[in-house]
Amino acid sequence: MRLFVHQFRSDQLVFWRSREAAVFVFLFPLLLFILLATVYEGDYKGHPLSDYLVAGLLGYGTANTAFGGLAITLVLRREQGVLKRVRATPLPPAIYLAAGVGSILAVFALQAVLLVLLGRVLFDAELPARPLSLAAALAVAGVAFAALGTAVASLIRSAEGASAVVNVAILPMTFLSGGFGPTRHYPDVLRAISEVLPLKHLIDAMTGIYLDREPVWEQGWALLVVLAWGAAGALVALRRFRWEPREG
Repeated sequence: MRLFVHQFRSDQLVFWRSREAAVFVFLFPLLLFILLATVYEGDYKGHPLSDYLVAGLLGYGTANTAFGGLAITLVLRREQGVLKRVRATPLPPAIYLAAGVGSILAVFALQAVLLVLLGRVLFDAELPARPLSLAAALAVAGVAFAALGTAVASLIRSAEGASAVVNVAILPMTFLSGGFGPTRHYPDVLRAISEVLPLKHLIDAMTGIYLDREPVWEQGWALLVVLAWGAAGALVALRRFRWEPREG
């Protein structure tokens, strides 16, 4: 535990000292929420669109932070030789990875709290009626998307391509899943594609808990799909993850 705490603190210091990480991973979902909530008006399923956007951006924040942020970090550290050097130290590799995942999830937890508070202060959005259910669903999703992020990091070959690959995966997935607004006017083919995406099921869980005030166990199927994606990501990571640089 002492090694984990030490590495966790180190990862936190590295993250917050990196302006690029702080902007892309932490601030961007918050800024995007403010922009979208300012533009969108009206109601959706009997709720103000600002409330729906809080739920949708919580889903996007999970993907952007736990998936995208972790994937980019791991690729950069691998190609810079950091991961290879870690293998030569007494620090167990499992502890190093666990601390990295824990650190990025802590960043996301703070981001989620600020997103809900921004919605309340700026747009009079509702506060969660079931905060523990919301936190439990986000924790499950965070772990699952972190596993997917580790898997994607094992497939990306270069540091230069990491950000591009991650954004190509996250942005279309968020658009199709309803993270940037309701999908009720989408063509049937786009809705069919969205049904297989983990983010779509996460956002469904978020809207059920946040908007309809349902307990987390009523979102069991949606979270099970998210966990299945996470398990698949973990299997890929176990088979393909490498500690040595893949370039050069």
